[in-house]
Amino acid sequence: MDWGNVTAEDLVNALREVDWSTSPRPLAEFFSRFSLPRSFSRWNSRLKCNLYYFRTNYFLMILLVLGIGFLKRPLAVVAAILTGISVAFLNDSFAVTFNERVTRTVRQFSPHLAAKMRPPITPVIRGGRPSSKRAIHICGKPRWMFVFFFLAGGCFLWFTSCSLLTVLLVFAGGLLATILHASFRTPNLKARLNTYREEFRAVWRNYSDL
Repeated sequence: MDWGNVTAEDLVNALREVDWSTSPRPLAEFFSRFSLPRSFSRWNSRLKCNLYYFRTNYFLMILLVLGIGFLKRPLAVVAAILTGISVAFLNDSFAVTFNERVTRTVRQFSPHLAAKMRPPITPVIRGGRPSSKRAIHICGKPRWMFVFFFLAGGCFLWFTSCSLLTVLLVFAGGLLATILHASFRTPNLKARLNTYREEFRAVWRNYSDL
């Protein structure tokens, strides 16, 4: 797969649609084989490949940096957790899984309430097939409402627990560590094979929807 031809939008869409429960890569693999990119195109391709392949590691690393940066501020740690959940809701797989588990739990105690949490009827397009790009709902509400709610709660705790400059510095540290690692970590054959496998699965899903 030629990552040089992958746009930022393609990468964001891939991260949004990928399975959220993917386990992080082993630390021995995460911290091995570093080298300088030979050109800007090599760096651009390497950055996108590593961001996709080590996505879970980078997510956990940013949360770890936030936790260490606000170790003496418990409210800020809670804010980091809320912010991480809001970002996780942007992933389709996580949002669907969260909705299913919450609905299943509510159904055990109140079936009537669980019935109200059903998403609206999916619109039908030409040919009688449901739209493949239907909006994802959580507990019967649009996903963006949960993203906004958790993000707003996180931002409120950020500003009440520490200064804006401190928040920006810690966030910048986490993002910088991610970019540096993705820039100098040499993509291995396993990463390339993994991206080919994910690409095949995406093509197969599109084929099965026809």
